[in-house]
This record gives sequence, structure tokens and C-alpha cells, in this order.
Amino acid sequence: MSFYEEIGGADTIRTIVHTFYEGVATDPLLRPMYPEEDLGPAEERFFLFLCQYWGGPTTYSERRGHPRLRMRHAPFAVTPEARDAWLTHFRTGLDAAKLTPEQDAQFWAYVTHAANFMINTPG
Repeated sequence: MSFYEEIGGADTIRTIVHTFYEGVATDPLLRPMYPEEDLGPAEERFFLFLCQYWGGPTTYSERRGHPRLRMRHAPFAVTPEARDAWLTHFRTGLDAAKLTPEQDAQFWAYVTHAANFMINTPG
């Protein structure tokens, strides 16, 4: 069983991502990094990425190719402060999903590593 299936599949990831974007929508540091007026497309891309990453459908790659996370984030100044804000909203999303402590720890370990990897501008 994939981690995607273990945590409840698309419904669980949708909860995490939707809750995350509710926070981003009102965050003065992060919102400017999402140039689209409607956050819906960014939310869908992130949802598809996380589904694929954790062993779900490969729709993300079929539509967008390789994730190339650092390249896609390069136009934005990702500072340690932006990372912290991003992680705050992601933490809220994970809390909303009510994963087991082990599942939560595995998901959190990945996103904290990824968030640190995205920093491209010193504080």
C-alpha cells in the first residue's frame, strides 16, 4: 500500500492543500508569490503534485512534466521567513487532516526538508 493510500488518498491531500491555501490567501508575505488572481490553479497543481509524490495518480507529470521545484520557484525570493510562513500554513493543513502521529511525522519531515531546499534568498 502506498503512503497515498495509507493516509486516505485524494480526500486527505485535498484537505491538507485546501487548508494550506486558505492561509496563503491572507498571508502578506506569501500571497504576492502567487501572481494568479485566483489561487485555484496553484492549489490544484500542489494537490496533484502531492498526490503523485506520495504514490497516487501521475496526473501532475502528465500535465506539467518533471516537477523542477527549484526552477519553478526561482522567480520568487524564498527567504527563511517565507519558508517559516509556508510551514505554518502547511502545519495547519496537516493538523486538519488528522493523520496518525507516524503519518504526520513522515509528511512533516518531507515538507520541512522541501521547504528548506526551496530557500533561494538569504534572510
